[in-house]
Amino acid sequence: MLPFMALRTVSLVSLFGLVLTAETPRPLVLWHGLGDSAISEGMLEFAAEITTVHPGIFIHSVYIEEDIDKDRQAGFYGNVNEQVQLVSEQIAAISELEGGFDAIGFSQGGQFLRAYVERYNSPPVHNLITFGSQHMGIDDIPVCKPRDFLCQIARRATKAGVYGSWAQENLVQAQYFRDPANLAAYYSSNTFLTSINNEIAETRNETYASNLASLNKLVLIIFTEDKTVVPKESSWFGSEVVGDDQLAYGPQRVLAPGRTLVSMREQPLYQEDWIGLRELDERGGVEFLVCEGAHMQIHDCWEDIVREFAG
Repeated sequence: MLPFMALRTVSLVSLFGLVLTAETPRPLVLWHGLGDSAISEGMLEFAAEITTVHPGIFIHSVYIEEDIDKDRQAGFYGNVNEQVQLVSEQIAAISELEGGFDAIGFSQGGQFLRAYVERYNSPPVHNLITFGSQHMGIDDIPVCKPRDFLCQIARRATKAGVYGSWAQENLVQAQYFRDPANLAAYYSSNTFLTSINNEIAETRNETYASNLASLNKLVLIIFTEDKTVVPKESSWFGSEVVGDDQLAYGPQRVLAPGRTLVSMREQPLYQEDWIGLRELDERGGVEFLVCEGAHMQIHDCWEDIVREFAG
């Protein structure tokens, strides 16, 4: 295992023996997903693969905790608003990123990077690429792997009181849990997803919209067999409605009895352009891409995307 302090200080450019030149590609920031860490074997291997596509690229993998196990734990437990602020300070302190960078977020890391863009964006993001991210939240808690006890504990705690004040301050998944059958509780208790989606009229922030619209490209990637993100269309800003709310959208989008899918361009968030998504889309800045397979089973899907939209 490579030492974390080396990764934090010089990022991955020196770890792979690369030399920055005037022709160096635009830097890249990575934010890992749930159950992973900044310097896990998988993240280091992915960064190494990127350097074969863009030789000389500077890559920084963001972290919440320096210890690898604590960093993984922070993906389950913590206050997301505070984590995003911490990462904004981390990014601002890295001189190689001061001219701007591209960013790739895996699963929840993608929506956290979007929060960075909307709230801070200094230094600015050029292209934001999100793999299987929960942009409209989740309305079910995914089942954990049999021996992933950390995940199992977090899942039980989240399901037991998802909209309680403790869960909304301390359980990461609870902070992007959006129950279409209980939106009143979601609106009144959630302070992360409602914020970055500008869903509360009284606190709507115009800076979020202008910052997101400043992106060159927002690349939204969905996994065809995703059972972790529910609904999987959240990766494309889709969400579900239930009950009387279905009447506004018509039967052609019914996923199952009592559940209807609302696509990105049908969302009030889009139609009223609460976060600048419509402005970005109408000028051709939103890309909808597909990876075949289950959640985060990227395989060879990443290379063409990284070649075109990163570096």
